[in-house]
Amino acid sequence: MKDRNKEVTIITYFFFFIFIALVGYFIYFQAVKSETFINSPYNTLQDLFSEHVVRGKIISADGYTLAETEVKENGDEVRKYPYGRKFAHAVGYSTNGKTGLESQANFALLRSHEFFADQIINDFKDEKNIGDNVITTLDYEIQNRAYEALGDQRGAVIIMEPATGKIIAMVSKPDYDPNSVVKNWEKLNSSEDSVLYNRATQGLYAPGSVFKIVTLLEYYRENPKSYKDYSYKCTGSISHDGKTLKCAGGEVHGSLNLKESFAESCNSSFANIGLQINNDKLKKTCNSLLFNKDLPIEFESSKSRFSLSSKDSDALTMETSIGQGKTMVSPLHMVMLASSINNKGTLMKPYLIDHIENNAGDTISTTKPEEYGQLMSEKEAALIESYMAEVVKRGTGTKLKGQSYKAYGKTGTAQVSDSDANKTNAWFVGYASKKGYNDIAIAVIVEHSGTGSKYAIPVAKRVFDLYFNR
Repeated sequence: MKDRNKEVTIITYFFFFIFIALVGYFIYFQAVKSETFINSPYNTLQDLFSEHVVRGKIISADGYTLAETEVKENGDEVRKYPYGRKFAHAVGYSTNGKTGLESQANFALLRSHEFFADQIINDFKDEKNIGDNVITTLDYEIQNRAYEALGDQRGAVIIMEPATGKIIAMVSKPDYDPNSVVKNWEKLNSSEDSVLYNRATQGLYAPGSVFKIVTLLEYYRENPKSYKDYSYKCTGSISHDGKTLKCAGGEVHGSLNLKESFAESCNSSFANIGLQINNDKLKKTCNSLLFNKDLPIEFESSKSRFSLSSKDSDALTMETSIGQGKTMVSPLHMVMLASSINNKGTLMKPYLIDHIENNAGDTISTTKPEEYGQLMSEKEAALIESYMAEVVKRGTGTKLKGQSYKAYGKTGTAQVSDSDANKTNAWFVGYASKKGYNDIAIAVIVEHSGTGSKYAIPVAKRVFDLYFNR
């Protein structure tokens, strides 16, 4: 009898502890996780809120309405985008599915924090409440300038505030008119130009010479005491393991040290550097720099890809060290790396929503800048910054020299066709600063254009010129 009572007691305690655990998890879910699950863009139940709430506005940081709902006399609701194509990929659309901020902020836009008495009155009158407004980090003037600077070229521009993580502009081309998504859905969805695709955050490209930032970092990490002793004589090309790599435009750079190799963007020298560093260590560094990982942003984005090991050929190693090979990156990822360099090695999580307001303008919630982590040491960031300054001072970025602001950067010219060496994407990645202004970082890619110095830098310069002189 005693044994039976003991078994009953054990079973009772077992189920008691399970009950306590379930209660604990329920409390944890309600307090910590529930908002995340409800706010997920994949939660289709959010749209039930639209039966009682008129979708709120999306507004730029400087007060421009980027999306709003027009209610007609018969009660029909039409989503309007006053600036259409300029903000198409950043703001997105809310019909035929949802993208961009319309997706990320869907729950916030369909909640209403109107005065409770007004909500009660609206319920009695069977009228909808007005949804909350999403105030973004996007700067209309800078977005407009980036959009104009890219012109009719395919590509992307993304601009970030390194100290906070605020995304202040995001442009992708070719673009589309979000006001006519329903009308032109079949055409847009089947477009050969992938106009619905956000190249700024989802586009993956060979980085070309902007990857030399990473190669430089790894070389320094493996040679912290002797990196200044590096020297190389460039004859315009390098041949090894059956592979010949040429410097852009067939240029012969002559004798170079490490900083000069970076400033002149010498492919031969950096291929030589690639042969001197450890492939497995380079892969480890790349992984620590967020390659092959989801980027820390609540927005549609793609993983950058890096694949290289000690088992790979020297030919692939050389290609990889100059940003070719199998490496693919997004403009978002590159602006994050530039931002971490500017911010003494620390990456702030990028974000596009500054705060949420109710219809009366009262603040409901605010996004606080948040550190992701240290991507590199402060000393390493300072070293790379000095090399990026040299690019502007005497290298491939001299178009940014002598301005009212101080610019730092790296150009890139990435070959995109094995059969046509002249088919290239133009890159610029960097940042600029001026007393009295917040620093901004930028990544520019211009598809199938030419060199980074000729096609990408002018886009960045037009943005810097406006931002630092207003």
